[in-house]
Amino acid sequence: MNEENVLNIKNLNKIYSKKRSSTVESIHALKDLNLEVKQGEIFGLLGPNGAGKSTFINILGGSIFKTSGNVIVWGFDLDKNPRQVKASIGIVPQEVNIDPFFTPRQLLELQAGLYGVKKKERITDTILKLVSLETQAKSYSRSLSGGMKRRLLVAKALVHQPPIIILDEPTAGVDIELRNKLWQNVKLLNKQGVTIILTTHYLYEAEEMCDRIAIINKGSLVALDSTENLLKRIKTKIVKFTLNKKIEIKNESVVSLKLIKYDDNILTISYEKNKTNINEIISFINMQKAAILDISTDDGKLEDVFIRLTNS
Repeated sequence: MNEENVLNIKNLNKIYSKKRSSTVESIHALKDLNLEVKQGEIFGLLGPNGAGKSTFINILGGSIFKTSGNVIVWGFDLDKNPRQVKASIGIVPQEVNIDPFFTPRQLLELQAGLYGVKKKERITDTILKLVSLETQAKSYSRSLSGGMKRRLLVAKALVHQPPIIILDEPTAGVDIELRNKLWQNVKLLNKQGVTIILTTHYLYEAEEMCDRIAIINKGSLVALDSTENLLKRIKTKIVKFTLNKKIEIKNESVVSLKLIKYDDNILTISYEKNKTNINEIISFINMQKAAILDISTDDGKLEDVFIRLTNS
């Protein structure tokens, strides 16, 4: 993957003014946000509701003006070259809002025209094939399934061939089969060199899809690292032992050990990785003359990091 940054955000601020009776209240939606996105990566942008994700995306898309800070997209400064910035990004919105009386082909042609793409330079058929809508190209959009409409939104974001695609909660409220198909499309786009920025509430998706993840909370960046390194921040490890007999064990039998469940010779415990080594727990079990028939571990999930960092 090329390590060149395609998105550079420095000290980005957005302050809204809200009038309440006789006073004006300032709402700091983004606070000195600093982050970068590398070319060719799938970058996750996570945060609870109200964290500032939508404000950030709308600033990139040009529908909201920033208060201060620098935004560089694909080498273009948002202040100096807003049109080039907009042309460098394709945004797939969360809401499905498609004219029901147009066909997918007509919608893509119309979208291409709005972006000023000349007819001879349009790749409508290629895009329809990419999102598996070539057989529905001439069907009215109102007849498409929910999954097809989602893929059509992705297709609309691709008509001007942007190097960066932003997916805003793309799988919210969709079934597992559609979710899997959508991610197949996204991975295919990424393999073709498109940089993906993804916002999602499904943390397991971010864990599976993203190379790096930024977590924002109340407008501020609270974490920015590789998915692997974020998962390493989890302090607690859960282990399940299958034993050949019952043993006597309780909380703190070994330092930081917590008993979660003990049924039918299956012992489930947790411990803090920075305080205890699993070999100490195994030694404790062996001292009680019990044989370990099986061990399974759970290193935790991205959700644990997210909750700790956002206190949500």
